[in-house]
Amino acid sequence: MAMTTAGFLTTGEVAKVLGTSRQQVVNLCERGDLPFVMVGKHRRVERNAVEALIRPKHRLTRDQLKSLWLHQAVAGNLVTDPDSVLGKATENLDRLMVQHQGTMTEVWLLRWREKLGEGPGAVLKTLTSEDPESVELRQNSPFAGVLSQPQRRKVLEAFTRSGWEHAA
Repeated sequence: MAMTTAGFLTTGEVAKVLGTSRQQVVNLCERGDLPFVMVGKHRRVERNAVEALIRPKHRLTRDQLKSLWLHQAVAGNLVTDPDSVLGKATENLDRLMVQHQGTMTEVWLLRWREKLGEGPGAVLKTLTSEDPESVELRQNSPFAGVLSQPQRRKVLEAFTRSGWEHAA
């Protein structure tokens, strides 16, 4: 199956959106300020990452904030039982890799595999960070089932009570 690039922009397209040169976009990618994937020999940047770069810091969408809250709860479980949490994530990742073979989702899943290989510290940072790559990784999370249903429900109730559901 061929890899789909829907939702991804070329460096030239990103340059137009940002009002800068293509070389500046390449520099942003190489410095790690703009996450990208390689498609053949060409960089592709997810539209969401470009939008995140344009948005002021800490302006996550409602869904991104909700995902952050849920993953912060996963982080709590990670620090108290890393073997179980990382084991569940690895098991889920193996299953998801088969389901999403040849798609752009596979690229993010491969990145999760790298994070898991770096150990609990790297995973913890990704679960709790608001940087664009972490936000994107959480949208392709292998942590389903780490939180019990009661835990998940409590997190979502706390999120709603906090007023974050009205954040944009």
